[in-house]
Amino acid sequence: MNKKKEENKSKFLFGKKNYVLMLIGIAFISLGFILMAGGGSDDPAIFNEEIYNFRRIRLAPTLVLIGLGIEIYAIMAKSSK
Repeated sequence: MNKKKEENKSKFLFGKKNYVLMLIGIAFISLGFILMAGGGSDDPAIFNEEIYNFRRIRLAPTLVLIGLGIEIYAIMAKSSK
């Protein structure tokens, strides 16, 4: 009976491959949000065009969506046991 309890305690919900993919997805999402940051003006009366550059409008949201896709794949992928 004790062996069965020990065996159940050491099992994880996903396999190592799934967790590695999840970490990669989190890294993509984090990088996307970091790239979105900034671009504002310190003075509210002055408009800064930097907020509409390629990095904030195209690249960062694309990285976030790729990261979410990786996360979905990591959850759905069959774990190797």
